[in-house]
Amino acid sequence: MTNPLDSLVDLTRALGQPAMDYVIIGEGNTSMAVDAESFAIKASGQRMREIAADGFVTVPFAPYLEWLDNPEAPAPELTQPDGLRPSIEASFHAMLLHDCRVNFIGHTHPTAVNQILCSPYAADFAERRRFPDEVVLCGPISLLAPYADPGLPLAIEMRKHLQDFIAQHGEAPKLILLQNHGLIALGDSAGEILNITAMAVKSARIYLGAQQLGGVVSLPEREVYHLYGRPDEIYRRRRFVDENGAE
Repeated sequence: MTNPLDSLVDLTRALGQPAMDYVIIGEGNTSMAVDAESFAIKASGQRMREIAADGFVTVPFAPYLEWLDNPEAPAPELTQPDGLRPSIEASFHAMLLHDCRVNFIGHTHPTAVNQILCSPYAADFAERRRFPDEVVLCGPISLLAPYADPGLPLAIEMRKHLQDFIAQHGEAPKLILLQNHGLIALGDSAGEILNITAMAVKSARIYLGAQQLGGVVSLPEREVYHLYGRPDEIYRRRRFVDENGAE
């Protein structure tokens, strides 16, 4: 019998493979909407590369969403009977899954991406695009959130910037970049999370290489939105959502 968490387990292990250089040791976390009331998230202290279904906990949305609205209230006490606790980042996972209406989230700290996010070029990397498939998979622009203390302060800061982003662009981002921290991929399938993460890392490597060769040449904004709205590219993007992820 198939375990409903199989897709989340496979996604998490794929993101955690050492060769990918997305996370090490206990870094990173993933989540999946289980139903309208609850979500599954990596338990605190679990290693992504070797995680199994029992390394996740399923918790309700409501306590986290209520905590975001009333941050002075006590933190939700959702420790499981087996002693496992949800990731410290459960508050932003709850908020993003709920507010962006996506099914999966992957949060990692790729070295190539963090080299940029720990530099003065973070905003340029987030707000501009360099090549077509970056547009197709990561969207025309990423949300850049300033550094905040991991946990509830980060979730509060991120929600504020997310609301502004949706008001300005009419849709949620596919990629959120956290200053001095890492990236968050949002998607409708585990495969989409893998694809967005892989393309974000490729984009970072291209950006870093272009800087070494004299400077980055970005696509004009009109070309970015032309690519994003092309019917054939929309078709490709939808196909990628249904696939298992980057090879």
